[in-house]
Amino acid sequence: MKKGKTSQLKIFNNAKCYYGTVDAIKLKSIYIVLQTWVEPTRDLENWDRVTSSINRNIKFTLNEICNKNTFESYYIVDLDLRSSGIQTGKRSFMNLEITLYLKSTFDFKSNDLKKEIKEIISSIYIENIMNTKYFIIHKTKKTKELV
Repeated sequence: MKKGKTSQLKIFNNAKCYYGTVDAIKLKSIYIVLQTWVEPTRDLENWDRVTSSINRNIKFTLNEICNKNTFESYYIVDLDLRSSGIQTGKRSFMNLEITLYLKSTFDFKSNDLKKEIKEIISSIYIENIMNTKYFIIHKTKKTKELV
């Protein structure tokens, strides 16, 4: 019997976003996924430092905005951005997965839960990803040419 569920979040023009759980019956944790393509705005020697800085800032934002009554104070942030292949003029795939643990029981389809998840991912997207001086955000790898 399949217990996992996912739900799309159509809130960004240049990123794909959804949230889900591995067990919707005994809902204990929620994962949020944000996928996009990033293009560097400049050449840098050490992209590892930039990606770890973005990762740290995401964790800081989570500490600030997560509802302490809904979510536990511990979480997992997995920012997957291959720093070895980043170069100007080339788009790189970025995958951000955040796992949040719930303090109490919720229904996966709860509007309150969905509202809190939207607030969290919107804040992270705006503060930490979209407003970075290092990258331009794109929804796809290729640019669409006008014919």
